[in-house]
Amino acid sequence: GSPVDILFLSLFFFFGRYYDQLCSIEPKFPFSENQVCVTFTWKDAFDKGSLFGGSAKLALASLGYEKTCVLFNCGALASQIAAEQNLDNDEGLKAAAKHYQFASGAFQHIKDTVLSSLNREPTVDISPDTVGTLSLIMLAQAQEVFFLKATRDKMKDGIIAKLANQAADYYGDAYKQCQYKDTLPKEVFPVLAAKHCIMQANAEYHQSILAKQQKKFGEEIGRLQHAADLVKTVASRYDEYINVKDLVDKINRALAAAKKDNDFIYHDRVPDLKDLESIGKASLVKSTPVVVPLSQKFTDLFEKMVPLQVQQSVSVYNQRKADLVNRLIAQMREATNLANGVLASLNLPAAIEDVSGDTVPQSILNKSKSVIEQGGIQTVDQLIKDLPELLQRNKEILDESLRLLDEEETTDNDLRTKFKERWQRTPSNELYKPLRAEGANYHNILNKAVQADGQVKERYQSHRDTIALLCKPEAELNAAIPSANPAKTLQGNEVVNVLRTLLANLDEVKKEREQLENDLKSVNFDMTSKFLTALAQDGAINEEAISVTELDRIYGSYTQKVQESLKKQEELLKNIQNAHQDFSKMKQSNNESNLREEVLKNLAVANDNFVELVANLKEGTKFYNELTEILLKFQNKCSDIVFARKTERDELLKDLQQSIAREPSAPSVPLPTYQTTAAGGSKPAASSTPTPAPRTMVVNICAMTFFSFIM
Repeated sequence: GSPVDILFLSLFFFFGRYYDQLCSIEPKFPFSENQVCVTFTWKDAFDKGSLFGGSAKLALASLGYEKTCVLFNCGALASQIAAEQNLDNDEGLKAAAKHYQFASGAFQHIKDTVLSSLNREPTVDISPDTVGTLSLIMLAQAQEVFFLKATRDKMKDGIIAKLANQAADYYGDAYKQCQYKDTLPKEVFPVLAAKHCIMQANAEYHQSILAKQQKKFGEEIGRLQHAADLVKTVASRYDEYINVKDLVDKINRALAAAKKDNDFIYHDRVPDLKDLESIGKASLVKSTPVVVPLSQKFTDLFEKMVPLQVQQSVSVYNQRKADLVNRLIAQMREATNLANGVLASLNLPAAIEDVSGDTVPQSILNKSKSVIEQGGIQTVDQLIKDLPELLQRNKEILDESLRLLDEEETTDNDLRTKFKERWQRTPSNELYKPLRAEGANYHNILNKAVQADGQVKERYQSHRDTIALLCKPEAELNAAIPSANPAKTLQGNEVVNVLRTLLANLDEVKKEREQLENDLKSVNFDMTSKFLTALAQDGAINEEAISVTELDRIYGSYTQKVQESLKKQEELLKNIQNAHQDFSKMKQSNNESNLREEVLKNLAVANDNFVELVANLKEGTKFYNELTEILLKFQNKCSDIVFARKTERDELLKDLQQSIAREPSAPSVPLPTYQTTAAGGSKPAASSTPTPAPRTMVVNICAMTFFSFIM
């Protein structure tokens, strides 16, 4: 690397090793103003000072403060190293992404810990707001690096668009966080704004390519227009900071080509910007957590301050503690899974949702909301309406293709009849057999598609009314559902009340377990002093005895709570199963309730049918669109061979005409002897009409190739 790269890396490793030593020494020395008092000073990184005073600074006797300041330098250096990478190769891209994510993690760690490390307000540069913004800026740059790598690797345009859209989101969020602050350098704000627009433009550009591949030519133009507007904004407002000429040219070229194709060929409607579907997002980055040690091959300079025996005992104790905690947590999670399985088998709590008999169950409301959000009846109607048009388009293409073959074959047959054996070329009906077979196959495919469309329409008609009912407002939906007589329903029934109470108690047990699990994980006790005392008194450490005693003292109450929770659940599940048996018997004997349940069941079935119908119709639409592309290729094949046959026919006709013109129009008349006898008595010279050599007809490949090109 360059001298600058080497300098940055050296400083980064130095600060990393220094930070590791600070973390190592912190618990071993009582650093404070009253004990080991070492003052650390930090100057605000972004405050350049003024003519009448230096930059802001803060001095504190706190090792935590020094760690924060050193970590800030590590993050800053990591960002510098990332910025110096060559992004034209994979090695540089990987290094840049790695260091940007580390920098993001470093600043995020400062944001989370700086206030607890100090007893007063920090300088502005390491305040939570500032380092939070810096963390997000680093994350945005890391995401942009992944976008560049995906572009370089020529990944699918849909993926690249999502990566770019996520990068734009990160840049936009960073800009929002700092646009009203004056802590960061002034050039940061326009660069963030420009980057936000550039990444949005890249997302739209690559999404337009995907739209083109999906034959959505109007969407392609709409997205390219949006991309063009975005880069135009960058060029007009932020050209002082970022040059986007190449991106502008690329987008404008694509937009011009798309408009031309759409104007002359596709005539697809260009949707408004607000009507375009939002581009998804794919984040491949995250802040790298600060894990000590930061440096490789870290050596603790103060390792010998604690006896190795103590360290080993602490390590074994920690393993014992982890085993105990994990075992208790596993027992609680297994019990929760068991409870969920039992409730699912009994259809609880859904089975007691509708005992009132006069309201719409929440599950039906959820299905209704889902159907409405997907467009309801209108969506299905539109999809069904579109199918005949798509079908007709495919039929017309296929019919036109076969018409070309028919016309050429008719002409060939007429000429063969006229010239008989002189018409020396392969008959069209033999040559077209493969194409005829292919066309017949497409006919069969279309016929089967028509049958399938009919079945879908028939099924839709049988469920249309119920699906339409699902699209109604809640009041109308409730009015359309038969109401069970409240006097005869299970509303207020003791069995239902008991079930509700039992389920509520079980939920409470689950919540208590969640809190208990958090408590188990948060317990922390340093055994170093215990082992040091034992070593000093006895000259040796009985790790097992000390550890077991302490673990029982610390975790004994938690172990007891876990066992009580398991026992309580066992009793609750037993009571729930018994109560559910009574509930099922009562529900089966209620005819009015059964009638209502039948209607609710039909609504649930209608929802399932709606989902399946929409999926089938969308699949049919996709099928017809894909078949159109295949049939257009078939039409091109037919056009090419017909053109080639026409060229061959014209050449053969020309040769026949020349041959016919050279033939004598009548038999030769013998001349008198005296007219054929040459002077000196010589014999007459032999005279005959030369016979043309037979021609072999060759298809004009050049003409056929040119035709394919212009098509």
